[in-house]
Parts: sequence; structure tokens; C-alpha cells
Amino acid sequence: MDKFDGTVRINKKTTNILERPLNKGRNEVHISSFALLFSEIVQYSQNRVTTVADLQTKLSDMGKSIGSRMLDVLVLREKGYKRETRIINVLLFIKTTVWKSLFGKEADKLEQSNDDDKTYYIIEKEPLVNKFISRQKDKGGLNCAYFIAGIVEEILFGCNFHCKVTAHWHKGTTFMIQFDESVIARDKAFDAR
Repeated sequence: MDKFDGTVRINKKTTNILERPLNKGRNEVHISSFALLFSEIVQYSQNRVTTVADLQTKLSDMGKSIGSRMLDVLVLREKGYKRETRIINVLLFIKTTVWKSLFGKEADKLEQSNDDDKTYYIIEKEPLVNKFISRQKDKGGLNCAYFIAGIVEEILFGCNFHCKVTAHWHKGTTFMIQFDESVIARDKAFDAR
């Protein structure tokens, strides 16, 4: 029989994933699991459409449902984070925080169009969703990065930046973000203050 030595020992039990706090975000999904799941999403969508454009729209819509939830989680995790009111700040938030949360690294580049002040580009050389998909870069070729474009579009919409986001084969994959005139006018009004 053991004698009580005056010390208290606490047994740490492993906590259920549902009991973990939201503010401790980690990448917990292995890339092979993600690839299998995303492959099934593409196959499921492909069986329900007739054209590549419809498939890309369906992938974008699925991404939008993730984008709205992702924005809420990221705003909750960031201590003292306020939703952005300026275009460049929200795009930097997406390029850094959102991309790190989703893919473990920042997006490769953020650029503004030279001839159109409403258009911005986020460039990713090899997006994770295209990594295991056979590429068809010819006209009409499927670009599964429309899934990510849907996520980005919904996050921007949730931050009150109305826009349209599309994915294109250029320098890898380029996400073209075209903001509404009202968003540009609001941003210029901030500059005038």
C-alpha cells in the first residue's frame, strides 16, 4: 500500500476535439485525406453537371459555404481583430491570414491591375486543390481553383466588399477579384478624409 506523500497528481485526459477551444487552430488534416475528400467533391459535382463552366460554378458555390464559416472562425480567433474597411487591408488579410489558415502558407503574390482600379489579383503558383488534378490548360479546361475563388469571394462579401472572384490559368493560378463600383467609391471616400 502506498503512503500519501502530500503531493497531488492530476491525470491529464485527452480532450475530445469538440471540447477544444476555437482559439487554438492547427492544421490537423493530412494532405492525402484532403486530396481524397476533394477528389470526391469534384467527382460528385462532375456527375451533376454537363459543362466545365457549370462544374466550376458548382465548385465555387461549395467554396462559398466554407468561406462564410471561415470568416467567422478567423475573426473569432484573432484577438482584437476588427473587420477591415479598406480594400488593400482586406486583401492582405486574405493573402496572409486566410491562406495560412487554409494552406499553411501565404499566397505567392497580390497585385493590382495597371489599367483597371477595380481589379486585383491573388497569384498562387500551385494551389493545393490543383495539385492532384490533371491539368487541362487549353480553352475550356477545368480549373478546380474555382473552389478557392468561392471561398475568397464569400469572405470578401462577408466583410462588405461586393465583388466577383474567378480563377484563371496564368502564372500558375490567378484569382481575379473585380470589385463593384460602390466598393471603389467607398474606398476613395476614405482617402478623401
